[in-house]
Amino acid sequence: MTIRTWHKPLLVNAALMFLLALVAAGGVLLDHRTLLGAPVWLKPLKFGVAFGAYALTLAWVISRLTRGRRVGWWVGTVFAVCGVLDVGVIAYAAARGTFSHFNVGTDPVARLVQAVFTYAVPPILVAILVLAVLVLMQRTGDRALTAALRAGLGLAVLGIIAAVALGGRSGAVPRTVPDAQNQPTTLLGAHGGAGSPDGRGMPLTDWSTTGGDLRVPHFAGLHGIHALLLLTWGLALLVRSERVRARLVRVGAAGYAGIFTVLFWQAWRNQPLTAPDAKTLTGLAVVAGATALGAVLVVLTARAEEQVGEVAQVAEAHVAVEAAQGGDGGPGCPAGVNAGL
Repeated sequence: MTIRTWHKPLLVNAALMFLLALVAAGGVLLDHRTLLGAPVWLKPLKFGVAFGAYALTLAWVISRLTRGRRVGWWVGTVFAVCGVLDVGVIAYAAARGTFSHFNVGTDPVARLVQAVFTYAVPPILVAILVLAVLVLMQRTGDRALTAALRAGLGLAVLGIIAAVALGGRSGAVPRTVPDAQNQPTTLLGAHGGAGSPDGRGMPLTDWSTTGGDLRVPHFAGLHGIHALLLLTWGLALLVRSERVRARLVRVGAAGYAGIFTVLFWQAWRNQPLTAPDAKTLTGLAVVAGATALGAVLVVLTARAEEQVGEVAQVAEAHVAVEAAQGGDGGPGCPAGVNAGL
């Protein structure tokens, strides 16, 4: 299966996203305007890379569908078109030096962004959900790959739910902040919790170091599919048995879901990713231990099954030898005796 069979609108989307990311990277270096201390082009850069990677992944996933391919093509096209609109207005707002997310202003830029988010974001979420259902209905490869795609798209849905839930919880009070031109802008909603709604500080991601940040579980959920695909491809190089690979992928998916749960819980308690308390560390330790135990059990079970199989093969070979010897009259029996009976 070559890239020529991949979903074409999503490939176009990916190309546009990566092109935007390059432009935004240049903007980060050359445009010194900031929004709440962050470069105005940082958000378009992150969204360009994230959407580009997701568009490529979905283009490949849709090419593997054997049932509901027409439905898959249409929802992929919806994702591609709405994704361009969504990230496009984010870049437009950045170029104008103002906020895209949570901006409830009445100026023309804010109204355009609000309209696009209102009508273009929900179809993206529905598209991911429909694709998740399509993947659940069929096998899209061997058992390990199918398990990775099913779990990955399920995690993506959870990542979306996390963003919606935390966004509604953390931004109930409007606030006024300066834009890149130092003009007052009203924001309603936030990625951070109470006391630090616009927290930032982590290198590269710019996630909050002063409070909980909904972007952490949101990112973890959405990109779980990439982590599980990497795990699947890595296991393909190390483990020959498809059944064992599938079991290990399921264990990895359960472990990743556990990490997502702990990250969601941490952000819900308004705790920054960089400062986990004893409860968070305990949760992560439990997840790591359970995942490691699950992987060990899979390996031990596989070895036991292999030994049982070897014993069964030896037994079958012994029976076959005895049967052959019996057919010839057995040891010490003149040849042809049985034949003459």
